[in-house]
Parts: sequence; structure tokens; C-alpha cells
Amino acid sequence: MMSMTCGGKIDFGRNGFDLIACCCSSNTVVIRRSLRESYGGNKLFCFRPRNLKSTRVCFTKTPESLVNGISESSLPILEMKKEEKNSISLGSLFEVVADDLLTLNKNLQTIVGAENPVLMSAAEQIFSAGGKRMRPALVFLVSRATAQLAGLKELTKEHRRLAEIIEMIHTASLIHDDVIDDSDMRRGKETVHERYGTRVAVLAGDFMFAQSSWYLANLENLEVIKLISQVIKDFASGEIKQASSLFDCDTKLEDYLIKSYYKTASLLAASTKGAAIFSEVDRGVTDQMFEYGRNLGLSFQIVDDILDFTQSSEQLGKPAGADLIKGNLTAPVIYALERNPTLRDIIESEFSDSGSLEEAIRIVKSSGGIEMARELAKEKASRALQNLECLPDSAFRAALEMMVLYNLERID
Repeated sequence: MMSMTCGGKIDFGRNGFDLIACCCSSNTVVIRRSLRESYGGNKLFCFRPRNLKSTRVCFTKTPESLVNGISESSLPILEMKKEEKNSISLGSLFEVVADDLLTLNKNLQTIVGAENPVLMSAAEQIFSAGGKRMRPALVFLVSRATAQLAGLKELTKEHRRLAEIIEMIHTASLIHDDVIDDSDMRRGKETVHERYGTRVAVLAGDFMFAQSSWYLANLENLEVIKLISQVIKDFASGEIKQASSLFDCDTKLEDYLIKSYYKTASLLAASTKGAAIFSEVDRGVTDQMFEYGRNLGLSFQIVDDILDFTQSSEQLGKPAGADLIKGNLTAPVIYALERNPTLRDIIESEFSDSGSLEEAIRIVKSSGGIEMARELAKEKASRALQNLECLPDSAFRAALEMMVLYNLERID
């Protein structure tokens, strides 16, 4: 018998304990994942309601123990007659930093500044659109996981301001992306440029980049300033790289990964490393946190690109194959091009023939492009999990690990 705080992690490695029972309240959400094949071990994650102080996890090698119960104070045993898939929600993952996120939400609109009502209104438009706040949540999770390592009892004001800066930069990039892509909806609401016009949208994005840079400078940490400033440069580099390679069937996978790093993973990597820097942990840990953010970001982008082919327009909130029809060749397409030369002709024609987009999507699916991209996403996910091994066991590390699995679950 062993006890643990709920939200933590038990790693059974290769000890052979394949049958596990959770001995906490029946209301607890238990997520069991067999990671032996891909990640080298079996892990049980248990996320509890807030009103439950802790949970106990019992393990046994024999099924009889699960049937007959474990003879200690007649503890209730969770029946595991058959493996059931439990979907992972961001809400459950972020539960351990829910108070931090609540404070962030209250501060976001205030720190944007109220001196210009039009820009403030534009900022409110996207802040109120109900984003997942994944990036600041990652900042808080890494901040708290590394703070434990450094012996800090509470987060610093720098940790909290970093999370706010990261969300401002992300929001500014979304405003500009919607202008570039001419998108009229985001998260079910009108985009800033659709409501206020392109001029205001561009200025609103610029203003938020500038405002975030001002707050960044006031952190007075040169390493973090350089780290986050590079992200803004990477955004532009990614857009230029994408625009210069549209409909280019000679695009290599390496080029795709570089572009994906610039557009998506750079901000996550800087977020997680910056959080570790403010915890004042050693260089080895901060570097691993950078790699975690990078690998997680790449895995997320690859999964998003897979979903562009596998989900319906209703699920995506945009037409299926939206990237492909614009000439943006992603991992599934690059892999498919290696196996089916017919796809090249269709893409290079820029889908001029009726039904050519549908045919291209069919080829990507039938040629194994989706499956190969899925393996690439899993490879990056595996590396991200390895990057977390430098952290002590905690609810925060468990949530960071589950974030990786949450992403993969989107394509299960």
C-alpha cells in the first residue's frame, strides 16, 4: 500500500504492476495510461475534486486482489474489469493552477492599458473570446514545478508577470494572423479586423506587442528579455517562410519543422524556460524546460495539421483542408508527396480543377500521410516527456505530462 497526493504521478517503471486500483473517493476522476510501449513505463494519474484532500493508490499483481478487495480498513476499490478510455480535459489539467489563472484573467485587460478606448475594445474582443489560456497555464505549471525544486514556497511577481506577457504576445499574434489569413471568426466570435477593420486590427496587434515589450523590459532580466524578444522575431520569420513556400512540393520535412517552431513552438519554449529562469534553478533544468516547450509545441502543431484532414468543418471551425487549399504544405502532405507523385500535379495546379481539393485530401489519407505524421507527433511527445524527468514528482509535473498526452489524445 502506498499513499500520494492526488494530481501526482506513480511511475511503476518495469516492475510489472499491471493491475492498479485507486482507493480514493468514487467521485475522483482517474486517468490510467499504459505508457510502457512508447514512453517506458506504466503511470497512473489521478485528478481529484478540490474538496478531496488526497488519494491512495493500491497496486497488485493478481486480479484476485481487485475482486476480493484490499484488506486495510475496508478501503473502497475502483473496479477495473475492463480498460475504459477517459478523455483528458484542459480544465482538469489546469485545476492545480486555477487560482493563478483566475488572477491572470482579472489582470489581462487592465495591463493592456485603457488610454485608448478603441485599442482596449479590440483587446477585450479577443480576450473575452474564451481562449484556453494554455500558454500562461504552462508558465504557472513550470513555475510551480521548478519552484519546488528551488525550495520556493510561492511564485514571484516575475513569474506572474511573465504569464501575462506571454498571453499578450500570443493574443497580438492571433490578431495579426487573422488579418494575414483574412479570417472572419475565431472561437465562435468575430475577429478584431472583421469588427473594427484591418487598420485597427494591425494597430491593436502592434500596440499589444509594444505593451508586452514594455512590461518585459521592466522585468529587468536580460536573459528573459532576449528569450522573449526572439519569439517576436520568430513569428515574423515563420510567416515569411510560409509565404515563400506556398504550393512548393519540394518543401522538406525539416523546413516544415523549422517553420512550425517559428510559428508555434518558439513561444512555448520561451514560456517554459522563462518560468524556470525566474525560479533560479540551474542551467540544466532551464534548458530541459526549453526543450519541453519546443517538443510540446511541435507535437501540438503536427496534431493540428493532422486534424485539418481528419476532422469535419464543424469540428475545426473552418473548412477541412483549409491549409492545403492555400498552398501551406504540412507534415501529412509532405509525407504523402513522397509516396504518391500524382499529388504533386494537383497541388502545383493550385487546385484549379473542380474536385481537385477533395482528391488531394483523399490521396493524403490513402497514402499513409496521416499515419506517418501521427508517428512524428508521438516522437516529439516522447521527447517532451523525457524533458520533464529533471523535475521532482508533483501535481504540477503530472499536469505537464498529461498535457503531452492530452495533445495526442486529439488524434486517437
